[in-house]
Amino acid sequence: MSNDPFARILQHLGEQPLDDAATLRSRLVPGLKAALDEGKAAAEAQLLEKQNGLACVRYLSDQMDALVRTVHDAVVRHLYPADNPSTGERLAVVATGGYGRGTLAPGSDVDLLFLLPYKQTAWSESVVEAMLYVLWDLKLKVGHATRSVDECLREGAADMTIRTSLLEARFLFGDRALYDTLIERFDREIVASTAADFVDAKLKERDARVAKAGASRYLVEPNVKDGKGGLRDLNTLFWIAKYVYRVREPEELVKAGLFTPEEFRLFARCEEFLWRVRCHLHFATGRAEERLTFDVQRIIAERIGSTARGGLSGVERFMKSYFLITKDVGDLTAIVCAELEARQAKRRPVLDRMLGRFRRRRGGTLADDDFLIDNDRINVRSETAFERDPVNLIRLFWLADRHNLPIHPDATRLATRSLSLIGPSLRHDPEANRLFLDILTSKNVPEVVLRRMNEAGVLGRFIPEFGRIVAMMQFNMYHHYTVDEHLIRSIGVLTEIEAGHLGNEHPLANQIFGTIRNRRALYVAVFLHDIAKGRPQDHSEAGTVIARKLGPRFGLSEAETHTVAWLVEHHLLMSNTAQSRDLSDPATIKSFAEVVQTMERLKLLLVLTIADIKAVGPGVWTGWKGQLLRNLYHETEVLLGGGVSDMARSERVRLAQDQLRAELPDWSQEMFDAYAARHSPAYWLKTDETRRAKQARFVKNAEKAGRTVSTCHETDEFRGVTELTILSPDHPRLLAIITGACAAAGGNIVDAQIFTTTDGMALDTIVLSRAFDRDEDELRRAERVAKGIERALKGEVKIADLVNGKRPVKERTKAFHVPPEVTIDNSLSNRQTVIEVSGLDRPGLLYDLTTALGKLNLNIASAHIVTFGEKAVDVFYVTDLTGTKVTHAGRQASIRRTLLEVFNTEESASSQRRSA
Repeated sequence: MSNDPFARILQHLGEQPLDDAATLRSRLVPGLKAALDEGKAAAEAQLLEKQNGLACVRYLSDQMDALVRTVHDAVVRHLYPADNPSTGERLAVVATGGYGRGTLAPGSDVDLLFLLPYKQTAWSESVVEAMLYVLWDLKLKVGHATRSVDECLREGAADMTIRTSLLEARFLFGDRALYDTLIERFDREIVASTAADFVDAKLKERDARVAKAGASRYLVEPNVKDGKGGLRDLNTLFWIAKYVYRVREPEELVKAGLFTPEEFRLFARCEEFLWRVRCHLHFATGRAEERLTFDVQRIIAERIGSTARGGLSGVERFMKSYFLITKDVGDLTAIVCAELEARQAKRRPVLDRMLGRFRRRRGGTLADDDFLIDNDRINVRSETAFERDPVNLIRLFWLADRHNLPIHPDATRLATRSLSLIGPSLRHDPEANRLFLDILTSKNVPEVVLRRMNEAGVLGRFIPEFGRIVAMMQFNMYHHYTVDEHLIRSIGVLTEIEAGHLGNEHPLANQIFGTIRNRRALYVAVFLHDIAKGRPQDHSEAGTVIARKLGPRFGLSEAETHTVAWLVEHHLLMSNTAQSRDLSDPATIKSFAEVVQTMERLKLLLVLTIADIKAVGPGVWTGWKGQLLRNLYHETEVLLGGGVSDMARSERVRLAQDQLRAELPDWSQEMFDAYAARHSPAYWLKTDETRRAKQARFVKNAEKAGRTVSTCHETDEFRGVTELTILSPDHPRLLAIITGACAAAGGNIVDAQIFTTTDGMALDTIVLSRAFDRDEDELRRAERVAKGIERALKGEVKIADLVNGKRPVKERTKAFHVPPEVTIDNSLSNRQTVIEVSGLDRPGLLYDLTTALGKLNLNIASAHIVTFGEKAVDVFYVTDLTGTKVTHAGRQASIRRTLLEVFNTEESASSQRRSA
């Protein structure tokens, strides 16, 4: 008896024909399914033991070859024998696609071509149909085509996808002469004369695919198959190389002159790693999952054996390895494109979009002995350019920026090969550092040039501190890019602001940029603000040390270096203050101003903060955040200038009342005085003039209509928020009910201001992040939220049941652990205790926290809600029922325990849900 499971399956079928196809399938499929499962289990065990992705996919491909052959032989032997086949009863079974390359991931499709001599016959149609039914019964995803040689060539000439499929065709079994004829004619009739068309089509196809999957190769949830630098990019390189160089195996690319032996070893290393990750991904998820989402990254890191080291967790080290591989794939892509262009197999390149607006020159000189303009790009005159003068490794990129030209791939390739020339002497060379500072602070497109330096490996070698964060991801849902990509994008945003672009998004920054005196310090600070990420100590403090070290090296003065260090140390201060503190509280502004001290620092910090937030990722910057930053800036500007902030509190209240009186000319003085007396001084000091007038009319109309509970809403497209105003009798659980109703209706609260009138009515403003682009859609949503709040306040619905029914388990957040923290501070406000709560975000969290605060008999004066991906930071300004701060240590400890229990209870419930 054979040890081959597929041979045993055929032996068990015997030699006699079977009655029908259904009988064959019933006898054949169970054995094949068992052999298939056994083979996959063996492949997974081998992968876990030896960590070789290519070995795994080749093993699975070989197993599939044997299975398909077994199905064919069973069908031909037992259902449709052809003892004396005619010329029409010839068939070749051919593997195509990834399967044609002899690689098959656990969840991949099985692509088959049933090749015929000239047309389909009853015999071939029956054989193919019977084979497919067996494969489908095995639950395999089969892509198939039945064509003659002529049909293959005709459709391949017209369709680039079919042409690519034929390029990868691999003979399995059947009539070998048919397959040989197809390949010979395909090479002669199609490939030989269409290389440029094929290359052009494949590169355009790649651009479209990458744009769909996410344009940056540094997205923190990458697509292993279709993302930039993924497996499909390597496939594309090999397709192009096969087509142009007419090779069959990757190893032949060295002999063909496309790759050096070292570059081919890099190609092989990238291919094996990406296959390894993809196989682990398919096995771990049990499906053809191609995206490395947060919830599987930790699982794959553990399967691959990545452990914590040097301040990075195991998953962060694994993802850094992944991003370095995708960077290497990008290098290989540039090499192939350069070689193809040299052979004129590739159409004239499309230059970088950002550089495209500048002038183009076909050739010329640069007044430099080592460089020239080669086909609109900066190139070296000889391969000894960098060896002769290592400063040229920086000068290459400086020239590209100065002349607004891209760099020739040959020069980039040589720079990457010459990285060993970048040592301490070059790093401390004054000229090299002067050139780098020129690049960094350029008014052209420093983002593009810095990215080219980074991709070539020059930036990380020239600045080793930057090299440490190359390809480093932060395992959270807030940051969309790796740290190095985030820093480079920050420089791009800074350049946009200086150029006056996107003034509608950040008008104040555009306005003040021209008045900034420390421009060089600002650019360096933006470049360095996150450079110490991934270290055990706080990255702002560690970054300050790095800034003090690099400033003099770059050629900055002592004062400039001090400014850079201060900005790096405090680069999160303005964002955190604006988003999580009560900006109407004088203590907030005073505390912030004491750190900032000067108007110049305030300007620098504002611009740096905007660049930092905008470079985090798409959708992170909002008009609401911009408005908060502008409010903080203007309040601090007044205080630093010794202006109106010092005005007596009573006088400021009087001025606010006078402004409102002027806005309400139709009110009698008696009516106005009665309304003004209902509000505390805090109301007049904290609300802006426009909101005061709207609320006065809102309260008047509600009371005229006899409504004790009333709501109104409006959108603010510029800030990207929707405001809800609620009038209701006050009680301790009021804010909890409002936040619960918002959570149940899908409203995401970002801020809340709460006021109580002297006659016991609450006048609260709730700010929601905008969900729809169109005002009419957003207003309809706001109406639903407002009606939900009214029903809850009137007792028509039980808010706890409503919220609990809207608590979906967020799959993506399950991958994260955010230790909950509660801090209680009495120094941040003159009148209230500030409670800051942070932990893992979830639906209904704000409701749970405000409910807990209500049960603790705390009055909430204002709430400020910030979400950083999976992490929520909620800040509440509270007083005891007597209106005083919470100062007793025992009372504070009780508050802390109760709020931490909100997280612990949910964590326990989540664990129970997962185990169930």
